[in-house]
Amino acid sequence: MKYKLTHAVCYLDSNPEIKIFDLWDELQDYITEEVERRVQFQVEHSPFSISEEEREAIEQEEYTLVKIEEL
Repeated sequence: MKYKLTHAVCYLDSNPEIKIFDLWDELQDYITEEVERRVQFQVEHSPFSISEEEREAIEQEEYTLVKIEEL
């Protein structure tokens, strides 16, 4: 079975990243790595210190921008 991943930058993203995966495990690995990369980018580029709770909130927000469909 194939899976379509749509990963937006924000809720208003009119051109989200779309990828097709053949395997569920590959999809999960990609999402985990991409969310971690995006969170780390925000942490590194923030002018303020980010607490662990704030980091977890950023991570949760990133996961809400992911949409998975079976093809």
